[in-house]
Amino acid sequence: MRDARQIIIRPIVTEKTTVLRENSNQYAFRVIPSASKRQIASALEELFDVHVTDVRTMRMQGKKKRLGKNLGRRPSWKKAIVTLSEGDTVDFFEGV
Repeated sequence: MRDARQIIIRPIVTEKTTVLRENSNQYAFRVIPSASKRQIASALEELFDVHVTDVRTMRMQGKKKRLGKNLGRRPSWKKAIVTLSEGDTVDFFEGV
């Protein structure tokens, strides 16, 4: 099994995820594409000392980008939206 810091790449901080965090106690993270929901939940519980109640994952398709006449594609990635139990927070977001 991988280390918890290898599974969670970074948090996603946007207006939409801020609304999710305030209203539903849900947090969004960019994770490695091979991570399962159980691995994501255990990594978050280990890193932030919280209790995870639900994990939803989705694969985000890489966007097409053009530089002059050359057409390329950004890499695809995986996003996880994690619901925490009532009263738990991830301290990383509180200063934002």
